[in-house]
Amino acid sequence: MSAETAGQLVIEIANLHSRIQKRLGGPLSFHGLGLSDYLVLNQLSLAPRQRLSRSDLAERVGLTPSGITRLLNPLAKIGMVEKESNPRDARVSLVALSKAGKRTHAEAKVSFDAAAGELFAALDGGRLAQLEDCLGDLLR
Repeated sequence: MSAETAGQLVIEIANLHSRIQKRLGGPLSFHGLGLSDYLVLNQLSLAPRQRLSRSDLAERVGLTPSGITRLLNPLAKIGMVEKESNPRDARVSLVALSKAGKRTHAEAKVSFDAAAGELFAALDGGRLAQLEDCLGDLLR
């Protein structure tokens, strides 16, 4: 693949990212969430005991440590997440999904999944599986 072709592919992926944000932003805003907020709640819902260190959460969501802090503060203020101290290491703070966060995530997941399904409706099962494989290769 030429550098020019790779550059064009990155531009197309960036355009897809923008389309994802637009298509999913509306349904998520009904639940009071943005896409990044939803991704944080989703990662916490998947984590053991529904809690992660800030650094692990930042890595899983693709943000810097300062970026995750800026995102978590409003979520903590509205009761979606709770800050906890780590009993094994006082230097590491944990973020946990609150009861309200669990409920909001479960409700928003229905909207998220429906909007995501519409986004990829143009792809049949085989092409969708190929895309999933390609993305998996790139993200490893």
